[in-house]
Amino acid sequence: MQWFLEAFSTFNTMLNEIVWGPPMLCVFLFIGLMYTVRLKFFQVTRFKQWSKVTFGSLFKKESVDGKKSGISSFQAMATALGAAIGTGNIVGVATAITLGGPGAVFWMWIAGFLGMMTNFAENILGVLYRTKNEDGQWVGGPMYYIERGMKKKWLAVMFAAVCAFASLGIGNLAQSNSMAEALSISFNVTPEMSAILISILVGIAVFGGIKRIGQITEFIVPFMAIFYTIGCIVLLILNYKNLPMALSSMMKGAFNFNAAAGGAAGYTFARAVKFGVSRGVFSNEAGIGSSPIVHAATEDYNPMKAGMWGIFQVFVDTTVSCTLTAFCILTADVLSTGKDGLSLSSAAFSTVFKGYGEIFLSISVLLFGFAAIVGWSYYGEKSLEYLSGEKYILYYKAFYVFCTGIGCMMNLKLVWEITDTLNGLMAIPNLIALLFLSKKVVEYTKQRLEVRGDKEEVRDCV
Repeated sequence: MQWFLEAFSTFNTMLNEIVWGPPMLCVFLFIGLMYTVRLKFFQVTRFKQWSKVTFGSLFKKESVDGKKSGISSFQAMATALGAAIGTGNIVGVATAITLGGPGAVFWMWIAGFLGMMTNFAENILGVLYRTKNEDGQWVGGPMYYIERGMKKKWLAVMFAAVCAFASLGIGNLAQSNSMAEALSISFNVTPEMSAILISILVGIAVFGGIKRIGQITEFIVPFMAIFYTIGCIVLLILNYKNLPMALSSMMKGAFNFNAAAGGAAGYTFARAVKFGVSRGVFSNEAGIGSSPIVHAATEDYNPMKAGMWGIFQVFVDTTVSCTLTAFCILTADVLSTGKDGLSLSSAAFSTVFKGYGEIFLSISVLLFGFAAIVGWSYYGEKSLEYLSGEKYILYYKAFYVFCTGIGCMMNLKLVWEITDTLNGLMAIPNLIALLFLSKKVVEYTKQRLEVRGDKEEVRDCV
């Protein structure tokens, strides 16, 4: 059995280097750049309009008729954002800095900036090509716009199959394991007790359907974002003298072209690009194809609004959350400790909050992890529904909750590696669809623009 696991691990490593290698990362950036250019830098030139639709509606009550089975646009965004953030914004950013140096943060910003338009396009397609299932619920996502827009059923099946498996790994096992670790370190809760508690909470959310998932994420995501942001801001205020140093190290690391001195500098630059872009994509999930699955479930038929929420999602995930984590680590000057991942982020907060820094980070991991588990359960459920209808959904939900408990008690090094590969495999059919359906997105977006006086605005959204 040991030899099989070793052989499988070796195969997965080789596959991972392909799906997250330089060619694939270039494709991610190219897709985002293509939409950015063809839509005239929409995320910048239309900032006032998309921010009014998203930021501007945060304090407005957007309700959904209790008789309807769908969710509001904000609930869809909260579910997608919760699933995207996960523990990756704490662990992933720390890993990117450790492996790629401070310069990786700059390339994470680039991935986020271009990813805004990738997610914009995904969400538009998700709503444009959605349909209703046997229960009258709206369903959509890459599998639907690949089949209905590209007429490639086999490619749609490939996406749905990989997404269903990925939901159990990166969306469940890995998240619950991080949550159990946080409970153990800060509150001395045993893995077995964590498995019981977390499984019960996940079961309550998952078996309640998309409306309950939307209601839970609608509450948790804003709370966890505010909670984590306040903690980061306090740390940065206390370490404000180190902010120039942190920014300088980011920029120098991002553009270290002094290869004339030898190969090491070029190697450093390459690692900054690789880990910055890959962790940026991994964090905000733009191009992965997960976000349009939940945005297709909204009762409001407005593809443009869904696209704008996609821009908002990536902005909050990468530009705000990942940036705060990066600055906290760099201003705390803890890179020399040799720590990585969660322990590195914990060390940064402990420099200011002392013993409470670990507790603060553990609570953040619990909130982020739970939101991710709940969001990914819906992705897996809809992928399975596409493949085999609704007859196995209850079994899937039960197995999903079971995996949550198992994840709390497992050593998940291999699981992390496998699910990382699955995430990359999800992106392949989705990126192909985004390329071939780009004309549809561009034409639709231009149709939704209208001239009012001397200004061009987005129709029916602002």
